[in-house]
Amino acid sequence: MGLFKDKMGRELSFQEALPKIFNRFYSCCLDLELMILRWTGHVPFHCIRKWIYQVAGVKIGRGSVIHMWANFFKPKGIEIGEGTIIGDHVFLDGRAKLKIGNHVDIASQVLIYNSEHDINDPEFKAREEPVSIEDYVFIGPRVIIQPGIKIGKGVIIAAGAVVTKDVPPGKVVGGVPAKEIGERKLKEYRYRLGRARLFQ
Repeated sequence: MGLFKDKMGRELSFQEALPKIFNRFYSCCLDLELMILRWTGHVPFHCIRKWIYQVAGVKIGRGSVIHMWANFFKPKGIEIGEGTIIGDHVFLDGRAKLKIGNHVDIASQVLIYNSEHDINDPEFKAREEPVSIEDYVFIGPRVIIQPGIKIGKGVIIAAGAVVTKDVPPGKVVGGVPAKEIGERKLKEYRYRLGRARLFQ
């Protein structure tokens, strides 16, 4: 009987097992980092949280804030523009590139994923696709954005929507799965979002 086995129960030589051992060690380190970031979400000061998130690798533009209790995956893959406000209890996935533009308003409990399991793969492997959110987008509470999605400039996503395909600029979408329900009359965007809530 071999000393090493993969998750499918197949026996592995030491040479085959070594990369998997390193991957497991890397995963443990990442889990520790994510736990520290989760604890950071309880700190009631934007400037301290922002500094810790930036040290972890999240790129956060000037004037952008992330409210309390945010969760991350692979923070180094996350880039946030300027003047963006992100609500509490969000999940930001950096396993593939996640790019959030300028003056984006993301409400509470929004989940943005860029990795999911391939349900047709015999080993149920994950696949990763980047997510892009352009400037002046509003994302309502409890929205879920699936991997590989591109959200155009000025889009409005209604609360509770599940976004499964790209959304062209200026559209209003809602529902499960999200479908176009309107279009913004405003065509030029120059506004700035209000201040983030203190101690949240």
